[in-house]
Amino acid sequence: MLKKVALFSLAVGLFIIGYAGLQLWNIKQSEKLAVAEAKAFLNEIQGNDYSEVIIPTAKTDLDTSDPELSFQIGQTIGILEIPGINKELPIVEGTDEDALKQGVGHYTSTVYPGQKDQILLSGHRDTVFTGLDKLKNGDTIIVKMLHGTFTYTIVDTEIVDENDTTVIRSTAPEEMLTLSTCYPFRYIGNAPQRYIVYAKPE
Repeated sequence: MLKKVALFSLAVGLFIIGYAGLQLWNIKQSEKLAVAEAKAFLNEIQGNDYSEVIIPTAKTDLDTSDPELSFQIGQTIGILEIPGINKELPIVEGTDEDALKQGVGHYTSTVYPGQKDQILLSGHRDTVFTGLDKLKNGDTIIVKMLHGTFTYTIVDTEIVDENDTTVIRSTAPEEMLTLSTCYPFRYIGNAPQRYIVYAKPE
């Protein structure tokens, strides 16, 4: 009987590990597809290699009502590069579960690069934002969208309670890129806190 219980427990454990691995693989495939979609989208709009197009962050004539900056929930809208942890991630409009399975989600209540207010991006700690806690002040974050390439420098990090909504706030007229993920990074289950990264335009 003990042998049967042990074998059953082993089988259940292997099934759970296999299922988790399959889920992670599916997320990675969705992420790769979204990155490819973002690159194709940017190339089509700009007519050349997106990495060659740079619009200074000092541009002030952007507006959230601009049709070029109007996106549908779930649409891939750009690319987030974090050189310090070797990340190239798709940015998806919205932060529902479907969007976060594709990449980094943009909070729809916040603005876009160049609009001199808060830009808030969120992602899962065990997929897109793995290693986010390894970043330090002075590290660079790059956002590439159809209206330009924007470079930011990390100025601060903090850990807040999961229900702390003060993280979502206007910073106007100062522009602030904010990254948010669950914390602790190696926590099993629903993490009780959030890890926040703040970065200002260079």
